[in-house]
Amino acid sequence: MATDLKPKLAMFLVRALLRKLILRSASKVIFTELIDRIPALSKDATQTLILVHRRELVEQAARHCQARYPERSVDVEMGNMHASGVADITIASVQSINSRDRIDKFSRKHYKLILVDEAHHAVAPVYRRILEHFGVPSKVGVTSPALVGVSATWSRFDGLALGEVFEEIVFNRDAVDLIGEKWLAPCIFTTVKSNADISRVRSSSNGDFAIDALAQAVNNEETNRITVRAWLERAQDRNSTLVFGVDVAHVISLTNTFRQHGIGAEYVTASTKVAERGRLIDAFKNGEFPVLLNCGIFTEGTDIPSIDCVLLARPSKSRSLLSQMIGRGMRLYPGKENCHIIDMVASLKEGIVTAPTLFGLDPDAMVEEAKPEDMKKMEAQKTEEAMEAEKAVQVAIEEGKTGPKLNYTDYESVSDLLLNTLENRHIRSISPYNWLQVNQTRFVLTNGNQGAYLAIEDVQRNDRKQYETKVFRRIPTTPGKSQSPWSRGSRIGLADTFDHAVHGADKFASENFTAVFISLRGRIAQWRNQPATQNQLDLLNKRLGHDDEERWEAGDVTKGEAADITTKLTFGAKGQFSRMASSRRREAQVNKRNQARVDRETVKLGPLPRAT
Repeated sequence: MATDLKPKLAMFLVRALLRKLILRSASKVIFTELIDRIPALSKDATQTLILVHRRELVEQAARHCQARYPERSVDVEMGNMHASGVADITIASVQSINSRDRIDKFSRKHYKLILVDEAHHAVAPVYRRILEHFGVPSKVGVTSPALVGVSATWSRFDGLALGEVFEEIVFNRDAVDLIGEKWLAPCIFTTVKSNADISRVRSSSNGDFAIDALAQAVNNEETNRITVRAWLERAQDRNSTLVFGVDVAHVISLTNTFRQHGIGAEYVTASTKVAERGRLIDAFKNGEFPVLLNCGIFTEGTDIPSIDCVLLARPSKSRSLLSQMIGRGMRLYPGKENCHIIDMVASLKEGIVTAPTLFGLDPDAMVEEAKPEDMKKMEAQKTEEAMEAEKAVQVAIEEGKTGPKLNYTDYESVSDLLLNTLENRHIRSISPYNWLQVNQTRFVLTNGNQGAYLAIEDVQRNDRKQYETKVFRRIPTTPGKSQSPWSRGSRIGLADTFDHAVHGADKFASENFTAVFISLRGRIAQWRNQPATQNQLDLLNKRLGHDDEERWEAGDVTKGEAADITTKLTFGAKGQFSRMASSRRREAQVNKRNQARVDRETVKLGPLPRAT
C-alpha cells in the first residue's frame, strides 16, 4: 500500500469489503466500493484511475463502475476508445495509456486514487511508467494519489520485488479456508500422469518453461489422446470445462482430438477476433458446447462462474499460474456442486508444480478426486509417514529383504559406495564366486594377481538386450607411455538372460582361474574374513584421499573387503561415485532454485521487501 493511504486504513477498508469481495469472487467489487470510501485529497483531486491489462478486464471494470455509480461519468481508454481525462472514473488499458502521448491528458493533481487490477503485474516497466506519471510511489513533500492493488495471486514468479511499488500486503485469504467457509465453490482434484517428456525443456527468462520447447514436448498425438481420454473417464458429465493448453498449435490439436471423439469443443487464442471471442464465450456460458480451450487467455479476470471443470494440459513451474488456472473454476454458481480440477502431470521432476503442491504435498503425490481438505490432511501426515517409511527401509536393509525394485541408493562418501554389497546380492545368489558390480551395467570377476579378469556387460543387439562376457588379460606396458594394461577383451559368451551369462562365465572361471581368488564360500575363502594388512590400509587410504579423521585403521575392513574395494577402484567405481556426486550437486542446485521460486511465490502479510 503506497502514498497517503495508510496501512491501518487500508486494512480496515479491505476487511470491511471482504464479504462482498468473496461473495462475488471478483476484484472489481473492491474497485467499485473503494472509489466512494477513499476521501478526496483536495477539492480538485476527486478522480479515480483503474489500470488493467486486458480488453476483457477493461470491459468488466467499466460495467461494474457504471452499475455502481450511474450518476458519475465513466470513460474508457483503450484502442480506438479515447477517454476525456476529466471523467470521474477512467478505466485504462495499460498498453493504450502508454501509447504515444495519451497519458498526458491525465493530470496528477486531479486524481485521488489509482487502482491496479491483477496487481502482481504492477512492478513491470510498463506499469511503472504510468505510476511515475502520477507520482507514485510518492516522494517526500509531494502529494500523490493513493495506490491500491488487488490480485488473487499476490506474487510474481520472476521474483521482481513488489515492494518497489507497494508498501504492504494488508490482507490475504487461503483458498482452502474460503472453500470451507462457503465463499468459493468446492473443488475435487485428480492428477493424471501423461507420457510427455519435459526433462529437456529449457526455461525461459522468467524461470518457467519456454513455451516453444514445452509445446514440442507436450503437443503430440499420444499425449493429446491421453488428455481427452482422462476427461472422458473423469469429467464427461461436467457442463462447462475450461482447458488450458501451451500454445496456439497445441490448443488447435487438442480441440481436434476432442472433436474426433465426438465432443463439442471450441478454442480461443490471442488472435481470435473480439467479436468471435465474445460469441464463443457467450455460447459456452449458455451451454451450447461443453469444452472451451485456450492458451493464456483466461488465466486472469475470467467471468464465467458456470465453469465446473478445469483441465490443466499445460505443465508449469509457477504456483501463481497454477493458482490462476484453478481459480477459474472456483466461482460460486447456482446448481454448481463443485469444480473438478484434472491436472495432466507431465513429469514429477524439473521443478514442476501440480495441484497437490499447492496444498503442501510432494509433486509426486497422485490424487484421485481429492478435496482440498483431504490434501491438507495428507500434507499433515506426510512427515510421519516419511519417517515410518525410512525406518521400514532401514529394517529391510538390515534383514536383507531389499529387492530389485529399489530405484536408487544414496552414498555419503566414496568409501560407503565401495563398501556397499547390496548391489551384488542378486549375482551372488546365483554364483559362488566373487563377482563385483562396478557400474550400472558391468560386473567383474578378477583372478587375483594372476593377470586376468572376466566382465559381464549389457549390450544392445538387434533391438534387444543381451549379456556379453569377455575375458581380459594383462599385457606389457611401455614405461612413460599412457596405455591400458589390459587387452581389448575376447568374447567368451553371449546370452539372452543375465542368469545364463553368469553360469557360462562361472564355468569358464572354474576352468581357468585360481579358486582361492574367486571363491566366496568354504575354507578356501576364509582369508577374506581376516583383518586387512597395513599395506592394504595404506594403499586404500591413499587412493581414497582419506584425511586423518577418515583414515581406515586395523580392524575397520577385512582382507576380502580391501581386495574388493581395490577391484572396484580399478574398474570404475570411483568414477561412478564422482558422477553420482556431480549429479547430486546439480540436483541440489536445481532444488535450491526451485525453493527460491516457491519462497518468492509465498504470500505473507506485512511490509513488502524492496529489491536489494
